[in-house]
Amino acid sequence: MVTTGELERYKRQILLFGEDGQERLKEATIFIAGAGGLGSPISLYLAAAGVGRLIIVDNDDVDLTNLNRQILHGDSSVGERKTDSAARRLRDLNADIEVVPIDRWMDEESIGELILGADGIVDAMDNFPTRYLLNKAAHKEEIPFFHGGIRGFYGQATTVVPGKTACFACIFPHTPPEEVIPVVGVTAGFIGMVQANEVIKYLLGTGELLTNRLLLWDGMRSEVDTIPIDKNPDCPVCGR
Repeated sequence: MVTTGELERYKRQILLFGEDGQERLKEATIFIAGAGGLGSPISLYLAAAGVGRLIIVDNDDVDLTNLNRQILHGDSSVGERKTDSAARRLRDLNADIEVVPIDRWMDEESIGELILGADGIVDAMDNFPTRYLLNKAAHKEEIPFFHGGIRGFYGQATTVVPGKTACFACIFPHTPPEEVIPVVGVTAGFIGMVQANEVIKYLLGTGELLTNRLLLWDGMRSEVDTIPIDKNPDCPVCGR
């Protein structure tokens, strides 16, 4: 049940979706892969909205070069493990939720255990191999996968519902070359908030999700487009 204190904290959003909606957020567990540029706005806004349990996985230290976009962290966090820094910030933001920081590498052996009990997987990563791993795990467990990606002033986002929509491997069948990705912090903020919005809509069962659509953000022109996505019948993850 939503407590008296929570009714006060969330009263402006309860006007939108009622106490029942707030209870659905409170009862949910969301797995966030990454506590960096995308993971920062995603986790901050899900915590602020009252999503009851956030599992945050990362395996890196906070570096000075992170701070132009990774707003979970600050100067005092440099050299600290990202999961520790993230957990401290999120618990300070909302003491009513549970934050589960996991400092561990995600691979084929660990991913099943890491996502155990999650109602959704959020992709806040910066590399395709891990994204493919998360997409595959989401399909195995039949839970939604919320993808976001950024480069410079440009970004993209989509939502995958296993068994119903095209998956990440349908959209991106080949791994692009590795590179050090240039990025400005506002791009991570924009795409991260789109992903957080998708999670909230999914948990509430309201609105129209970004399923079978890829949202494209052009920060240089301040324009948003969406393009349709078709499911690949020969996809190795979700195809025949």
